[in-house]
Amino acid sequence: MAPHPDTLNSDQLIERVIASLEDDKAEDIVRIDLRGKSSIADWMVVASGRSSRQVAAISEKLVERLKQEHGIGCKVEGKDAGDWVLIDAGDVIVHVFRPEVRDFYQLEKMWMPAGSAGAAAQ
Repeated sequence: MAPHPDTLNSDQLIERVIASLEDDKAEDIVRIDLRGKSSIADWMVVASGRSSRQVAAISEKLVERLKQEHGIGCKVEGKDAGDWVLIDAGDVIVHVFRPEVRDFYQLEKMWMPAGSAGAAAQ
């Protein structure tokens, strides 16, 4: 099967993911480089939405954009609850949280180097 004409490498995909999150007003976007640390993906992105509705909307738009623009089918978990949505886009794993849920799990702290101030998207 031939690759989709707009197939993205992981660096292009992370930029597209970040742009989508920014377009939909996701907050506190953090990208974490997993290359050489994990075989699950090259990048992890953690972002917040202000409400369950916004978390669901941000996630839906990201999945829709990746499918329509690049032919990437994503696996999605947690969209119905709206507290934490996981989007598996292959080389990029995206977590979109409500702020309280993100604070509780502190997922990015597990993956970022000790003493790191963060790898913010900007």
